Amino acid sequence: MNIPCEGLLFDNDGVLVDSDLGVDQAWSEWARAHGLPAEHVTAMVHGRRSADTVALLVADPGARPAALAEIDRLEIEAAATTTALPGALDLLTGLPRGSWAVVTSGVTGLARARLAAAGLPLPPVLVTADDVSHGKPAPDGYRAAAARLGVDPARTVVFEDSAAGATAGAAAGAYVIGVGPRGLDTGASVVVPDLRGLTWHDGVLDLGTAELLRS
Repeated sequence: MNIPCEGLLFDNDGVLVDSDLGVDQAWSEWARAHGLPAEHVTAMVHGRRSADTVALLVADPGARPAALAEIDRLEIEAAATTTALPGALDLLTGLPRGSWAVVTSGVTGLARARLAAAGLPLPPVLVTADDVSHGKPAPDGYRAAAARLGVDPARTVVFEDSAAGATAGAAAGAYVIGVGPRGLDTGASVVVPDLRGLTWHDGVLDLGTAELLRS
């Protein structure tokens, strides 16, 4: 399966890196400190900016800045547990600089910490929660990444593992590929378990030997 495209736009967590252990640790600790059920909180955080999650869970607007600073600190402290997902390093190191970007709901410090812990290269373009007024499912991040790469969003492929992220990619006009078990819940027409077997060259994404969970 070949998909013509001029740029590849990757979500970070659940696509390039496995940060689930750190996410669960940090948000569970935060939830307990705020008297909230940890399982409820950890189930709702994927694909959302921490600021948006805090706004949903902390009723007092005046208490939100401190609560946000607390969870951002906890997540950065837990970033050392992050590992690269299968195929991510091979795919990224084979891409020409200027052909790919990372668009994440994490803040800049967290995104950099997780990529470093996973041993993955920093992207030529990194769009984080700090760079947009509206997080996923709004398309702002993916549109910004495409603009910084100098390509039309409609000529990009977005890799996402969350419903919010997939909605953002589709709203930006990109072709969306779901990744991993959560990718099956995105509505993407093509879902792969990970990035193994994918290559990009001469303006074409080749799924090659990639296993397809849905196509």
